[in-house]
Amino acid sequence: MCFGRKDTLYDEEPPRPAQGHFPRQPTYAATSEGPKASMPSPVQQSPSPYAPVSPIQAYPPTPAQQQPYQQPQPQPQPYQPPPVELPAAPPVELSAGDDVAPPPGPPPSHRRNEDDYAAPPGPPPSRPPPSQRPVDDFAAPPGPPPSHRPNNDYAPPPGPPPSHTKPSSPPQHDWQSLVPDTSLFPPPPSFFSGYDRSPATNAPEAEAEAGERWCAQHQLTPPLHLDAMALSALTTHNIRLMQPAVGFTGSLNWSAPGVWVGRTDPKATDSCIIGYPPLYAVTQHSPLATHRQKTIYYEVTIRKDAAHKGDVCLALGFAALPYPSFRMPGWHRGSLAVHGDDGHKFINDRWGGKEFTAPFRRGETYGVGMTFRQQEEGRGRMEVEVFFTRQGRESGRWNLHEETDSAQDLPVTGLEGYHDLGCAVGTYGGVSFEVVFEPGRWLYRGVKDV
Repeated sequence: MCFGRKDTLYDEEPPRPAQGHFPRQPTYAATSEGPKASMPSPVQQSPSPYAPVSPIQAYPPTPAQQQPYQQPQPQPQPYQPPPVELPAAPPVELSAGDDVAPPPGPPPSHRRNEDDYAAPPGPPPSRPPPSQRPVDDFAAPPGPPPSHRPNNDYAPPPGPPPSHTKPSSPPQHDWQSLVPDTSLFPPPPSFFSGYDRSPATNAPEAEAEAGERWCAQHQLTPPLHLDAMALSALTTHNIRLMQPAVGFTGSLNWSAPGVWVGRTDPKATDSCIIGYPPLYAVTQHSPLATHRQKTIYYEVTIRKDAAHKGDVCLALGFAALPYPSFRMPGWHRGSLAVHGDDGHKFINDRWGGKEFTAPFRRGETYGVGMTFRQQEEGRGRMEVEVFFTRQGRESGRWNLHEETDSAQDLPVTGLEGYHDLGCAVGTYGGVSFEVVFEPGRWLYRGVKDV
């Protein structure tokens, strides 16, 4: 039984949908007769002030919910024809009239530099010109880069480095008031000042070679054991001078105990006068045995009655035995001397010697001495000093070992206190002299342990 009309079939309130879910609306498939009339929507009916509002009216469905469900269809792909391999075209033979001219100009790979791409003038758009740049823009330092500077040398900043800056007003020490005036000191010894030749007189090289051969044939003798007569002569300072058998032309005479007078001819050659007994005898005077220092000394006066008025060619020194009598003392091994013609000192030096004092003058008295003492820090070694006097005053001194140059100087063997040493007076040309061994007649009074 039906009440009411068809259009009022659904006037009643539908059931309440679940929270957050809207009921699915029914859809009707179309027929051949055409679409049937569906139920009119509540919103199309005339509103009634007393009709209840359904959830569909309060929350209308979205357009997507109103569309019927359709299964997604695959997208059609564009048609691509299969690849077709075309046959190679046969070569075309062109006649002279049908020849095709190439485009003008060289091919792109052979274009010259002027055809290359050139950037447009002006700065790039991202960098404004210098007049429009900000003030704090980076500017290169003045001058060329370090790699283009002269000699590629790095120039340090001006001024001293921070570690060498002077402190502000440092304390000053008044050292001038404590250090004496060094200009009053004697001149330092002349180290490494050897001469190849003497500025005064020089012996022939053949005689020097002959002296070296003589020394090679006659080795230094060991210390002598003196007899009673020799010991008495040492005690009384009555030393005997032995006249050379070869080369000496002149006279040599005993004048008084401990005093000898000699004279040589102007044409006399080099000669060396040796005294006996030796002034230093190892068996009697060695500090290694006596534990006391020993000093030997004698003086020579240059007399004015010589026939030759030129340089005073006389030398005074010491020599170990034996020594060649035809050579001046100081020229060969085991000898030293101070030469009067140039004032040089010679220590086993057959060349030019070393600067030491002024040349000798007639009428003056000169002396030479050696002091031997045992070294405190070493056993079996001695310290040797040589000193020189002029007119009774010491005018020079040197240490035998400290002032030698291993590259230029020859050894001082024979002078170190292990061999006997006698006085050695050398003469050349005309000279008149007096040799004094007696301490009471010396002008120099500084020797106490003779």
